[in-house]
Amino acid sequence: MDICLQAMGALAHPKMILLIFGGVTIGLFAGAMPGLTATMALAVLLPFTFTMTPLDGLVALGAVYMGAIYGGSFAAILVNTPGTPSSIATAFEGYPMAKQGRALEAISVATVASAIGGIAGVLFLLFLAPPLALLSIRFGPAEYFWVAMLGLTLIATLSEGSVFKGFLGGTIGIMLGTIGLSPVGGESRFTLGIPVMQGGIEMIVALIGLFVIPELYNMAALGRASLGAVSVADKEKSSFWRVAAKVFSKPGNLIRSCIIGEIIAIMPGAGGNIANLVAYNEAKRASKTPERFGTGTTEGLIASESSNNVTVAGSMVPLLTLGIPGAPPDAVILGVMLLHGLRPGIELFTTSGVLTYAFIFSMGLAAIAMVPVGLLGGRLIYRVIFRTPHFFLVPTIGLATIVGTFALRNSLSDVMIMLILGTTGYLLKQIGIASAPIVLGLILGTIAEVGYVQAILGGAAYRFPWFRLFENPLSWILIAMVVVSAAWPFLLALKRRMWSAEKVNKGGAK
Repeated sequence: MDICLQAMGALAHPKMILLIFGGVTIGLFAGAMPGLTATMALAVLLPFTFTMTPLDGLVALGAVYMGAIYGGSFAAILVNTPGTPSSIATAFEGYPMAKQGRALEAISVATVASAIGGIAGVLFLLFLAPPLALLSIRFGPAEYFWVAMLGLTLIATLSEGSVFKGFLGGTIGIMLGTIGLSPVGGESRFTLGIPVMQGGIEMIVALIGLFVIPELYNMAALGRASLGAVSVADKEKSSFWRVAAKVFSKPGNLIRSCIIGEIIAIMPGAGGNIANLVAYNEAKRASKTPERFGTGTTEGLIASESSNNVTVAGSMVPLLTLGIPGAPPDAVILGVMLLHGLRPGIELFTTSGVLTYAFIFSMGLAAIAMVPVGLLGGRLIYRVIFRTPHFFLVPTIGLATIVGTFALRNSLSDVMIMLILGTTGYLLKQIGIASAPIVLGLILGTIAEVGYVQAILGGAAYRFPWFRLFENPLSWILIAMVVVSAAWPFLLALKRRMWSAEKVNKGGAK
């Protein structure tokens, strides 16, 4: 208790408050820009922490991290462009709300849900770090393979109308993930003899191309109509207290999404990229009106934003206890810790307890700071986008997209790949193949491949090496979840047909 009080006292200094609000603001605008990911924002700011004290540096980076994950929702809501992979599911509901003239309401809902998720992640980290760390080390290659399989079953939910087209999109994404050097053996695959293709297709490049470019084509074709009308009633619906009451009106959705986000956060390499999609899928399953998802319902938006912000502090569980970065941005934070002589583990909570708990509490304060910063910043970005003529907006977003893509690896090849994928994505969308399954296949395909190959290599001593995939009880649980998740859409469709037939029969009997 004394350590916690000392940690809170260290954060009470005005300099710390300024660092938290400044970091959240920087992160918010970095996350809102396509291509400027949380990892990139932290990497750019890393040199500035060299002259700071350990606590100042960690607090600043933690605030930027929290703000960047949240900031990805702005572009997702306003122009259907997830600023970060963690905001893919946010675009499914946020953009339809914006087109209905409810953009401010969507931003406010995302802000409140993100703040709640951020605070929940900190609470998980404070009270459940040791047992969750033990759970995280039980995930081996076989478990990662089944987690990826579970994620791929979400394609049936993300498919727009046709499950076949959804799985076709997922297959395209998996195939894109095989381009370049094999992640395990190092063999060169499907590069067409082009040396730059050995680096594969960067996930952020694909995300920008498949989400941003089709929307720019759409905006260029439809003009102002593509952004939807601005509703006069939107300001009233977006009032903070009204939105907060709406978010808290369904606590089951919040609690479920936060738990999903935390479970996925402790698995190194998964993070918000998967958490927001899984939480969105489970919210759709649990909803009494699943048919409304994709048309601008706040349930899906709350699930996505609360779950992906839980992963910020949640991914610190394996980092602070085991020294294993739960997500790419955590690797930057680990570097700062090691630079200042801080070693993850039990000693971090004993010999450096005040610093550690101050860092954890600062992330909770950063989540709270997102509310005023997000509401003000959201309205500013909203006014800029909706008051800028589309003939200025399209080239401006296009230029920012190209610059952001080039900045990822300083590669013009990435820009070309992004434009090709974007044009292809736009054409595929015209025949009903959405971008979301393609991106999901790209993200999860690599995880599944690495898990499968490593599991088979680990089972080389067995007569049947693939038995390694079914060896542990945790794998059995995940397999059961995969089966249920894959069968659920078909069972739901069968139930609806039976219900419709029963309704017709009752009508005929009358």
